[in-house]
Amino acid sequence: MLELQEGVTLSVIPTQKFKTVRIFIRFTTTHERRLASQRTLLTSVLETSSAKYPRQTDLSAQLAQMYGASFGMNVTKKGNLHQLNVAMSLVNGKYLSDERLLSDGVDFLEEVLFSPLTKDGLFDEATFELEKANLIEYIESVQEDKQALAGLKLQELYFDTSSDQGVPSFGLAQDLRETSNADLMKAYQKMMAEDQVDIIVVGDVTQEEMAQLFSKWPFSQTKRVQPDIFYHQDFRPVVSEQVLRENVTQSKLNLAYHTDIYYTDEEVYALTVFNGLFGGFPHSKLFMNVREKESLAYYASSSIDSFRGLVTVQTGIDGQNREKVMHLISEQLTALAQGDFSQQALLQTKAMIQNHLLLSLDNAQALSEMEYMHAWLPNTRKTPEEYIEKVMQVTKEEVQQIAKKLRLQAVFFLEGSEKHA
Repeated sequence: MLELQEGVTLSVIPTQKFKTVRIFIRFTTTHERRLASQRTLLTSVLETSSAKYPRQTDLSAQLAQMYGASFGMNVTKKGNLHQLNVAMSLVNGKYLSDERLLSDGVDFLEEVLFSPLTKDGLFDEATFELEKANLIEYIESVQEDKQALAGLKLQELYFDTSSDQGVPSFGLAQDLRETSNADLMKAYQKMMAEDQVDIIVVGDVTQEEMAQLFSKWPFSQTKRVQPDIFYHQDFRPVVSEQVLRENVTQSKLNLAYHTDIYYTDEEVYALTVFNGLFGGFPHSKLFMNVREKESLAYYASSSIDSFRGLVTVQTGIDGQNREKVMHLISEQLTALAQGDFSQQALLQTKAMIQNHLLLSLDNAQALSEMEYMHAWLPNTRKTPEEYIEKVMQVTKEEVQQIAKKLRLQAVFFLEGSEKHA
């Protein structure tokens, strides 16, 4: 990793696996409720126009000229962080005998980020209003995806003491409605001046040539923030519960467990194996017993969040089976705590974790994410072989200890209103 200036880093992953070069730029700041929706709108405005390319068709034409390069922006969140992502993939010019292609791609990104389409110190008003309306419509449409809605409601319930953490990465429609063009410009200026910036390039390129290209970018020489990546929330002895009734045929029962295990903890390897046995894979207890054997769920799975210390369970069920499913999920957790799983299941889980990791090594975005984590948490840097070895060393007893640590904290139930009536 090379620090181009304070708070702006460049990491190059040289590889001949791909015929393309992938450029990934991440602007990172603390996740805050109102800022989340503004930064999401910012991605829409910036990726549709710029001073040199005032219309979306102009941007598309330039991408087509670069042999069909792909370009896009989005937002994500990880723990305490809000991340605005910029990604471009273009064919390596070496295979086209076009030495300018890579620098053209970097110039395109510089234009989009540093020269937005503005007038009198604000974003182009027509673009701002159109993208704002489109984003509000999109955020409101998420309510129609009941599986996504249940996940968001569980998050809101679990983090009910934090107005920031309970909000999704794309923010809230109500905050977006209150966002003015001036607010958006302020969010843009704040991002460009204060965010930690990580530039990660994957492809058959060298650090020297990429440093030469990116060192020309006119980043302001300002002090940039690097917030703590982890969000810690204490366990509360009372389980938070919420029931929402809607006219849906399939009810959703989602649970959140407090773990207090984080990405930098040694226990995270055992947590990963536990999750595979609990609900992470098709041979897991939730899948096999709740969905297959008892036929009480259309889907049943679990996932871990090692940046906020929790495990979540997601199920789609018939509303009348709610208590049965709750009991059965609890039984699977108890079974794991008591060591009621075979050596074969343990080995199969470890093998699947290994396969997932090895497959990710053929994905440029996955490699970028790994490099980002290494930059933020250098003490966690491990080769794939070292990580696999840690997973393989996890014992049955360690998995049992993880299961015993989980404590139910939140229950969200989306119930079909017709059936309830």
